[in-house]
Amino acid sequence: MGAAVTKVTLKSGVVRYRFVVDGPRKPDGSRCQIRRTFDTKKEALNELSRIRHQTATGSYVVPSKLTVDELLDVWLVSVMRGVEQATAANYDNALRPARLFLGQKRVQQLTEEDIEGLVDWMLTRGRQRGGKIGTGLSVRSVRLTLSRLRCALSLALRRGWVVRNVAEYVRIPRSAVRADALAQDGRRPWDEAEVKSFIEAIKHDRLFGVMLLTLIAERPAEVCGARWREDVDLTGSGTIAVGNTRTIVYDRSRPRGSRNIVVEKGPKTHNGRRVLPLPKPVQAALVRFYKQQARERLAAGQAYEDSGYVVVDELGRPFKTDKLRRVAHRLMEQAGVRRVRLYDARHACLSWMANNGVPDTVVSAWAGHSDLSFTKRVYVHPDPQSLKAGSDKLGQLLTS
Repeated sequence: MGAAVTKVTLKSGVVRYRFVVDGPRKPDGSRCQIRRTFDTKKEALNELSRIRHQTATGSYVVPSKLTVDELLDVWLVSVMRGVEQATAANYDNALRPARLFLGQKRVQQLTEEDIEGLVDWMLTRGRQRGGKIGTGLSVRSVRLTLSRLRCALSLALRRGWVVRNVAEYVRIPRSAVRADALAQDGRRPWDEAEVKSFIEAIKHDRLFGVMLLTLIAERPAEVCGARWREDVDLTGSGTIAVGNTRTIVYDRSRPRGSRNIVVEKGPKTHNGRRVLPLPKPVQAALVRFYKQQARERLAAGQAYEDSGYVVVDELGRPFKTDKLRRVAHRLMEQAGVRRVRLYDARHACLSWMANNGVPDTVVSAWAGHSDLSFTKRVYVHPDPQSLKAGSDKLGQLLTS
């Protein structure tokens, strides 16, 4: 249809000026016609000129009723192509706060103030599960949501649905970042004395060997995924292959009460797939645990579930990572040691290795990392005992 401005006389006798012009194609490729009506011919001509220019330069945005919820659905379909189930669930979960706070708002009406409001809401009262409802989420959670929302709005920008990405320059308040950093500093891994106290206190526990696996820097999902036949070799010097993980994925599409599902898969990266030589105490503890499971199998008879996993209960049923965490925290309480995350037990092991002469390349390979600098930056913690070694060296230098 032509784009000439036409004079229109309404039934009331009022004269208006109208045009119909082709705009950019719709996302599905179909034709998009733009109809505008103005009080004066000059206004109509100016708007027609603007639309033509912006259409030619690719900067014209067709008015749309697309909501944030609908945009996030489109972005998730695009970004989830070929990703693992756990990654897909993480994307979806990270966007839940944005859906709750902004979901029904039209994307073209979003402002930077809206995004800042989302950030403030998440930091103060955005928690919906995994703790006390209505309290603030961590800076890490807010950062993940903000990052995913930026990506979704970038998609809208590329497809011509918005003029700009209003989340691009929104940042988390410095006060929240500083408070989070202080909290992280207060959460330190065990030192050498604490590790030894824990080991001594639990050495007669049924799951002693399992706890030692967490202390040789295996991730909880790697410990839960270990299998006797495929991964563990207790002969000779002994090894354990890290090639299978069992992790929990929160699937919101399932009925309430059954949304936590177990996903079994390989490590995320090539370096994550590794074979670790078992330290002698760990090998001995696993041998005892293997024999104990054989006795439990005989005692339970047909009730025993021969799953083949290393970490199982007395009836052979495999652990999930949440149960492993609860058992570990119970043992820490019984041992009278400071309660830490299982990941911090992993940190303690890597830190001890790095601070006691093990080459950086070995520490990184043991941890299953491809980036040596990441291992040193995130997982290696200088403890007072290691700093004492530095003090001794400086003492030698400064002695006259």
